[in-house]
Amino acid sequence: MSEAAKPTAAGRPPAIEVEKLSKRYGEHEAVCDLSFVVQPGEVVGFLGPNGAGKTTTMRMLTGFLPPSDGTARIAGHDIFADALAARRAIGYLPETPPLYPEMTPAAYVDFVAKLKDVPRAGRREAVDRALERCGLSEVRGREIRQLSKGYRQRVGLAQAIVHEPQVLVLDEPTVGLDPIQIREIRALMAELATSGGQTVILSTHILAEVEAICQRVVLIARGRKVLDQPLAELVAGGSTLEEVFTRVLTRDEAESAAAVGGPSA
Repeated sequence: MSEAAKPTAAGRPPAIEVEKLSKRYGEHEAVCDLSFVVQPGEVVGFLGPNGAGKTTTMRMLTGFLPPSDGTARIAGHDIFADALAARRAIGYLPETPPLYPEMTPAAYVDFVAKLKDVPRAGRREAVDRALERCGLSEVRGREIRQLSKGYRQRVGLAQAIVHEPQVLVLDEPTVGLDPIQIREIRALMAELATSGGQTVILSTHILAEVEAICQRVVLIARGRKVLDQPLAELVAGGSTLEEVFTRVLTRDEAESAAAVGGPSA
């Protein structure tokens, strides 16, 4: 058993295990030899500049893209060898939720609950709870096409949590929301991790969001991990996240340029 695959002290496997994960498109390597582990109940910010490979990694973790090399496990289940169990353990909110505009939030979340095998006896309660937690109770009967972008984002989050997954994979979850909605969704994500024990991996460009809810940061650039550290340690010296990231990314770019140019560069 690899180091990453060892169970926690409580006997539970890590929530997310990524080992040497890579994705290539022809000669372009979108993700390269990426490894990290997320323990149950952690809230991790998965960050990087545009084109760093964040969305590609999330699509591999959720089974939407096959990796070129490496593997990943969700709650101990290999994302391809044990794909059904891995997907049941995941709630996924992509940056653009795949909604059906002619459906209502209630009907759509119920539809997803059926796909996620939520037992019939508890399905209505699960749908009602997800809608309420995401602030959708008042618009549950309106067609999704009639809702604002912020409310459509809430519908996407509701479908991600309706089956109470062990792991939430959230790609830009507050995009399009107003400041009040952002605060509410941040509080929900924090509550899911603290009281619900759910693990959250969050990709966002909003550093204030990371500071508000994340315990740890994994930063990637050009598909490679360049930083993996608890948030408290990163800002312990009084630096802001923006300052830390600028230093790390600038150093990484310089090292990459030197490697390409050779010793004389």
